[in-house]
Amino acid sequence: MSFPSTTDIERTLDRIRPFLQLDGGNVELVRLTENGILEVRLTGSCIDCPMSRMTLRAGIERAVLLEHQEIRRIEQVR
Repeated sequence: MSFPSTTDIERTLDRIRPFLQLDGGNVELVRLTENGILEVRLTGSCIDCPMSRMTLRAGIERAVLLEHQEIRRIEQVR
């Protein structure tokens, strides 16, 4: 199975970033594993925000998996 390039994933994240940045947060692509797991890190105000889990699932995960079906799962790392 061929996974998308990190450049392609960054383009997807770039469309989400403005919404995160409105509240002082952001998302960083950490790595895409050979098993298709995308690791991301929430930064800024997203780190301690009680809604960060919702942001990850409803915003980031939804957008990335919609465009890149090859990715099996998204995990938040610190």
